[in-house]
Amino acid sequence: MKLNNWNRWLIRLVLTLVATGSMAWSKAQTVVDVHSHIITSGYRAMLRAHGAEMEEGFPLPQWEVERQLAFMDKAGIKTAVLTMSAPQPYSDKAGEAAACIRKVNEEAAAVKAAHPGRFLFCAALPLPDVASAIREVAYAMDTLHADGIKLATNSRGQYLGDPALEPLMAELNRREAVVILHPHKPSPYSDALMEGVPLAMQEYLSETTRAVANMIVHDVMGRYPDIKFIVPHCGAYLPIAIPRMKSLAGVMQASGLIGEIDWEKSLSCLYYDLSGSHSAEAVHALLSITSPDHILYGSDYPYVATDALVKGLQRMRQYLSGSTFLARYEQMFLHANAERLFRLSPGASPAPVPADSMLIRLSEIEIYPEYMEEYLKFAAMVGRESMKCEPGVISIFPMQEKEDSCQIRIVEIYRDQEAYKKHIASEHFQHYKQSTLKMVKSLKLVDMHALDAETMPLIFNK
Repeated sequence: MKLNNWNRWLIRLVLTLVATGSMAWSKAQTVVDVHSHIITSGYRAMLRAHGAEMEEGFPLPQWEVERQLAFMDKAGIKTAVLTMSAPQPYSDKAGEAAACIRKVNEEAAAVKAAHPGRFLFCAALPLPDVASAIREVAYAMDTLHADGIKLATNSRGQYLGDPALEPLMAELNRREAVVILHPHKPSPYSDALMEGVPLAMQEYLSETTRAVANMIVHDVMGRYPDIKFIVPHCGAYLPIAIPRMKSLAGVMQASGLIGEIDWEKSLSCLYYDLSGSHSAEAVHALLSITSPDHILYGSDYPYVATDALVKGLQRMRQYLSGSTFLARYEQMFLHANAERLFRLSPGASPAPVPADSMLIRLSEIEIYPEYMEEYLKFAAMVGRESMKCEPGVISIFPMQEKEDSCQIRIVEIYRDQEAYKKHIASEHFQHYKQSTLKMVKSLKLVDMHALDAETMPLIFNK
C-alpha cells in the first residue's frame, strides 16, 4: 500500500504519542504510597461479631487486592504500604483480638509475597496488652518480615506516651523500626458530637496531634531515637501545635508539670505523610517543623474514591513542579524519601540539596597531646549524634593526621545556614564544645565552596 504524506505524518504522530505515553507512564510508575489500608474479611467479621463495625463513626470500605493494584497502576504508584484500618479489634475474651490481628498480619504478608515489589506492610499489634504486642512484634518482623509496625494513637484509652508502653518502645527502638501512626476514636468521646461531626472530619487531626504531643512531653523520641514515626494526614495540627508547645514549655517546666524535652531529637524522629487535604500550603506548613527528607506521599486508599486520589496525585505533581522552591523536592516526596526510609533501594537517596544552599566548612584543630585520647571520644560522639539526630547535618567527618596525631580535621556540611544554627545550639554539640575547650590548642574554621556543584550534592546527600 502506498502511503501519502498525510498517512506518513499520522503514523509518525501515533508512534510518537505511544512512545511518549509509555515513557511517561514508566517515569510516573515510581510513587511510593506509605498510607493505605488492608481490610480483610476476617477483620470485618470480628468487628461485626462485637458490634464494632461503626465504632469509628463510618462504614468500612470494600477492599480487594486486585482493585488496589488497578488503582496503583492508574495513579502511577509502584509500591504501597499496607496497614490495618481502624477500629482496633478488641475483646474481653483472652487471645481473641490477638488472633484476629495475627491473621490480618499474615494476610498482609501473603499479599506482599504474591506481588513482589508492589506491597510492603506494617504489622498491627494487639494493644493494650503490651506483653502480647511485644510477642507480635517478634513474630511479625522475624517470621513475616514486616516492614514496620502500625500503632493506633490510643488503644482503649492507652495513649502513645503511656508509661505502660515503655517495654514496647524499647523493643521497637532496638529494632530501629519504622512505625506508622494512625488516629483512632479518642477515649472518652461524645457519641452525640460524633453524629454531627464525624471523626475523620476533625477529631482524627486532634487525636493525632494529641498522641504525638503526649509522646513529645514524655520524651519518647528523645529516649528512643532509633524509631522512625510516620505521622499521617499532613501532620494534623502539629505545624501549629509545636511552636505553641515550645513557647509554653518553659512555663510548664517551671511549674513542674513536664520534664525536659529534647526538641531537636524529638522532631528528627518524625516523618509526615501527605494523605488527606494536601496542598502547597500544607507542605510549606510542614517545612516549618521538619526538613524535606521527612515528607512522604500517602493516599489513604480505600477510604477515598479512586478517581479523587488519581486527580489529587496529578494536582500534587502540578503544584510541586510549578513552584520554584518545591520543584526540587518532588521526587523526594513522591518516592525517594520512602525508598530510603523503608530501604527499598540501598543506593536510593533524596533529590540533591543545591550546593549553593549548603554551608561547607573545614575545621582545622590542634589538640594538646595529653588530652588526645579523651578528645577523640568527644569528637566521635558529636559526629555520631549529629548524623543520627539532625536531618540538616549532611556530614560531620572527623579525621586525624597520620604524621601528626595532634592535628584533627573535620569536614562539616550542613543543608543550609538554619541547619548549622540548630546544630551549634544542640545539646550534644554544646556538651562537646564545653567539654573540649581546655583540650584545644588552636582552632581555625575555613569556609569552602564546591567546585563541582552538580556532583558534590550527589555524594554528600543523606
